[in-house]
Parts: sequence; C-alpha cells; structure tokens
Amino acid sequence: MSPIPLRKALQAALLFVTCFVLAAVTVAPIYAQNNPAQSTPDRSHVEEVLRGLNRGRGFGQVAISPDGSKLAWIEGGRGGSEIRVASPNDLSKSERVTAATSSDQHCREGEFAWAPDSKSFAFFSDCANSTDHQVDLYLSRLDGTPAKRLTTLKGLPQAPAFSPDGSKIAFLYVDGATRPAGALAAMKPPSGVIGEDGVEVQRIAMARVDGDAAPPTEVTPANLHVYEFNWAPDSKGMAYVAADPPGENNWWVAKLYTQTLGSQPKPILAPAEVAGPLHGLQIAVPRWSPDGKTIAFIGGLMSDQGSTGGDVWIVSADGGEPRDLTAGRPTSPAWIEWGTNEYLFVTELAGGNSQLIRYKLSGDRTGSGQVTFGSPIFSIPGSVGDGRLEMSLSSTANKSMFVFGASTFEHPREIYGAKPGTVMTSGLEGVMQLSHFNDGVQPGWGKAESLSWKSDGFRVQGWLLLPKDYDPAKKYPLIVEVHGGPAAAVTARWGGGGGLSSTAFSALGYFVLEPNPRGSYGQGEAFTQANRKDFGYGDLRDILAGVDAVIAKYPVDAQRVGITGWSYGGFMTMFAVTQTDRFKAAVSGAGLSNWQSYYGENSIDQWMIPYFGASVYDDPAVYAKSSAINYIKQAHTPTLVVVGDRDGECPAPQSYEFWHALRDEHVPTQLVVYPNEGHGFVNPDHRRDVMDRAVEWFARYMPAASQASAGSH
Repeated sequence: MSPIPLRKALQAALLFVTCFVLAAVTVAPIYAQNNPAQSTPDRSHVEEVLRGLNRGRGFGQVAISPDGSKLAWIEGGRGGSEIRVASPNDLSKSERVTAATSSDQHCREGEFAWAPDSKSFAFFSDCANSTDHQVDLYLSRLDGTPAKRLTTLKGLPQAPAFSPDGSKIAFLYVDGATRPAGALAAMKPPSGVIGEDGVEVQRIAMARVDGDAAPPTEVTPANLHVYEFNWAPDSKGMAYVAADPPGENNWWVAKLYTQTLGSQPKPILAPAEVAGPLHGLQIAVPRWSPDGKTIAFIGGLMSDQGSTGGDVWIVSADGGEPRDLTAGRPTSPAWIEWGTNEYLFVTELAGGNSQLIRYKLSGDRTGSGQVTFGSPIFSIPGSVGDGRLEMSLSSTANKSMFVFGASTFEHPREIYGAKPGTVMTSGLEGVMQLSHFNDGVQPGWGKAESLSWKSDGFRVQGWLLLPKDYDPAKKYPLIVEVHGGPAAAVTARWGGGGGLSSTAFSALGYFVLEPNPRGSYGQGEAFTQANRKDFGYGDLRDILAGVDAVIAKYPVDAQRVGITGWSYGGFMTMFAVTQTDRFKAAVSGAGLSNWQSYYGENSIDQWMIPYFGASVYDDPAVYAKSSAINYIKQAHTPTLVVVGDRDGECPAPQSYEFWHALRDEHVPTQLVVYPNEGHGFVNPDHRRDVMDRAVEWFARYMPAASQASAGSH
C-alpha cells in the first residue's frame, strides 16, 4: 500500500495520459467545542516553500550503452520529455534522440533501451499521435537518419527490452488501455459485471527491428497478466511473472513462467505450492542466467508490486525446488543482474544505505553450492536507481561499469558510475559523478541524520530532518511521517513537493521523523515479516520509541508532536490516535480504518493473506484486532483525513468511516475527497492542496505556546 515511488505504469501515465482536472470535493469540517486558537499559515508562503523543494535540473531514466561508449537519459523538455545522448566522459555535449521530423515539433518521449551492439536505440514517442498522446515504439540508428517507427499501438506500453541477438524488441502492453496497469492508478468507475467486464490485461508484445510500422505481435496468452519479464539468453523465449486477471489484484499469487516464442507458457514456480519460507509469498525480478540453466529472482513478503524486497532465490529453468541464496542476511535485496554464470550483482537496502553487492556462486547453483558475498561496490546513504525497476541499475555488457541516478537529503540527483573491483569508500564520495546538472544547488530544508534506537529486541533505523535554520536554544514541534507499505522503507532523497512532504515540513520549521519500523525493508526478511498478524502494535511501539529517542536528543516540545502518513502510513495514523494521546494532531492520507470491511472493498485483497494468515471470513478476529474503528472511543486527537475517490488500494469508504466515527465522538476532524484520483495522486493541484491543508491542520492543533495561551482567554 505504498504511494510513492509510482511504478512504470503510473510514470507512463504522467508522460502520456491526459488527466482530467477538477476542483477538490470537500466535506465540511466538524470541530469539537473549545478549539485551540486557529493559526492559519499563509498559503502563498507554503506554495513558495513547495516550489523551492525541487530546485535544480531533474531527469528520469538513465542508461549506459552496452559497449560503454554512450550514455542516455530523459529530461524534461517544452511540451513533454526528451532523450539526450552523450559520451559518459562529457555529458555537457549531448544530442537529442527523437522521432520529431522538425525542430519545432515537441513530442513526449521516454522509456528507452539500447540495442546489444550499441549502434541503435529504441524508445517510445507520441510524435505520430501528439493530439491523443498515443505512443509508439521507434528505432534510432544514432547516425543522423530519421528514427523509424516500428509499431502502430492502441494502448499503453512500457518496459522495452531488446532480445540478446538484437533482432526483436519486447515490451509490456495493455491493448486498448483506459488506465495504467496496477493498483496505484485511479480505478475505472464501477459498472457492468464487476470483475468480468472491461478487465484490462497486460501482456508481452513484440516488434521486429527490421519490420515496418504495424500492430505488435502479442506473445503471451490473453488469460495471463504479466508484471515483469526477461529474455532467455538464446532470444528464443522469455521468463516472466504473471497471474490470472485482474492484474491489480493477483500479483500476490503470481507464478513464474517460461515460454518459448510461438508456444504455450510453462509454469515453473508457484509460491502457493512450494514448501518452506517462500510459501505463499511474492516473487519479482526474474533473471535468466547466461547459460540458460537457472533463473534468479527476488522472493519475500512484499505488500506492493514495484516495492521490491526479500531474499535472492534461484530455481532451475526446468522448475523444481527453489533455493534461498541469502537466508538470514540482514539486508533487503531489491534488484538483481547476472554477470557470468558464477556472479550475481544485487542492489539491496542495508539499514539506511543503498548498496551494490556481488555474489559469487560456486558449485551447484540450485543445490548445495557455496555463496559468498563481496564487500559493497558502493554503499550510499541515499536513493539509487536508473528509473526502471526499484533500485535497478544500468550496466555495460561486461559489467565493468554500472550507471544510475542517486540523491541524498543533502545532494540533488545526479548521474553516477561505479566500477566493480575499484576500491571505493562509502557515500557519494565513493562513486564517480558523471553529471553536474545541479552543481551549487542547496537544499531548502534542514539537515538530516540517520538515527537508530532500540525497541523490543530490534534495532530500528529512521531518518530525522531538523528544522530549517535550526537553533538548539529553541523548542520545536515534531511531525512523525510513517511510510506506506508496510513492506517498504524510507531512504534519504532529494526534493519533495505536493502530498505529505517531509522536506516541506522541515522547511516550515518542524522536526520530521521518518521511521522504518518492523515490517520495513533494510534489515532482512525476518524484520520485514515481524508485523505479520500484528499491525499497529509492534510497529507502533517502534515508532513511539523513535519519538522518545528524538526528544531525548533534541529540543522537541513534547506537547506539539503530530503524526501523518499515506497508505499504510495512513492506517498507522488512524490506529495510533486510538492507542495513545501522545499525538496532538494527525493527518491520514489514503488510510484504512476497518480491516474487516476493507477486505471486501479493495481491489487488492490477495495481499492480505500472507499478512493475516487467513481470509477475513476464516479468521475475522485477527482483522478486528488491528482495526482502528474498534477503538474509536479512545481517540481524542484532531485528525484530517484525505483520499482519492477512485482509490482501489485504500478505498474512500475507509476514510469516510473513520471521519464519521470521529465526528460522532466529537473529535475535531475533516474529510477531503479528491476526484479522479487513485492511490497515488497525479494532479499537481491536488498534491499541493493536500500539503496546504496538512500544514494548516498541524499549525491549528499544535500551536506555539503563545498561540495556545491566547486561545485560552
């Protein structure tokens, strides 16, 4: 249930789908008697702060050519996005790769892939359909000749990938799509036979490099929704993770398939059917070994497609028992890539750091062979990725260079390179900075630090942002911002903006604690699974212990501590105010208040079985135990509730139910429902409005001492 980052489908929507912009629908506020004095911040000042958070030059996907001679990236251009290519030694001398036929034609272009020989380049562009923004696949020879259109699409494509022999390009495709695939995007208004009419299926489609513009060949069957895929090394087939439609619900019961082109798929692994620690869990990022004998993948407890973490597993390409290569390792792998048959490169979260590790496999890979872990190639206290999958990296064919974007709270996003075998130190100082887009750009918020504290038997990590212009002689309010998921983690990163933004709160004078409590990634699979059947209890203890740790170290006013979060963080906000009065104000975004009713309302109920151990119909008590609505008599904290009207992950009735209960209990509350929004808001006006309202809510109910005193007269 994590809102950000949005997966490729939603990113594609931001590039290529026109969104309807309507005014926010607001339910009138209901206040208890004897309100504290209202302290309404100047919205123009908040807007100014928000505009300053993303200062600097932004860019999207980045990829190095297989031979290492060229580097490509996506950056914003007038009327859309554009692709630039340059030598990795000098990105200041770049050229645009485009399907435009004239210099004044402005197209939206993005998501690209290098050909294996590095001589050509495939990308999506709407140049032929700029009116309706329908994208097609193009091929550029990078020789000055016009890009060649390969497809005539009528739907939503993403994730292009060349076959190893360079003759074909495969991609994920929803023919006739009316919305991006996945549960984060706004659901279609319900009509017809629910679950049967209008179901949109994502399949693997394919175009030939030497072909003319034509409809693509759909490779996988119409009764399988495909989430991720990988070419076989002989270019004759694919491995992919897929499930029966509807796709937004069934990723949690997906299987691993192999398929030779032109034949039927073969299921080689079904987590629901295997014994051991992988039973009933999720799988992602399938990667075929160079010799074609084995497939590696990530397996574990994952609450959202695209928010990947777990252990690294391997299975024979013919099927059989999978092997856990990282059992007990206190990190959370997110992405993998083979080097040779003996080496795997893995990005993982380790505490608050993002790092790249090389595994060496000796002997029988799927049996009792030895696995050894090298020292980190890099370890960065920040966020890394090349813009495709979670923590994915781009590399040369021989894996002598990895390229990615990275940022921290202190440093804007730039393009970096890392070379395995080179002696590297930790942090951004240990990698090669290839771009200098944002030299001299300074953060508009306070300093950040990684904190750790003890809670029960765990060592919990989190990030603390200090108020901008921090003065240790003053007392400050604290906002706790809980991440979505729960299987996710907060990493240090640049920027912010609309929605619930920690950097914005810091810029406005708050301490901000972003904890990674049990259930999060970063400390191994046992830590991620530590909140199963226990939502709201152990994880809340971890959060409260973090609040204590901050108060013990910094001048925080204990009477001005608030809590907020989106998705799972929205649930934790709702649950926390029914369990403790420590929080004086709360803002719940896209939360859920009643696990029992939620089970029958959402479009992703399959994710709940691994966490609760049974359906709500088989074990209602375990759902009732963690439902905030059952403890509503204990809630006294003024709570703002915001949600999208077409949210499929955490449907609006959950927010309405909580607001209604607080109102009946005479607790100050307000509900704001945003039209045509799903779980991840895409309308920038709505995202800004959420932040404006959150700032006003915290200022009203956590006023400075002088304001509170004035309100008592």
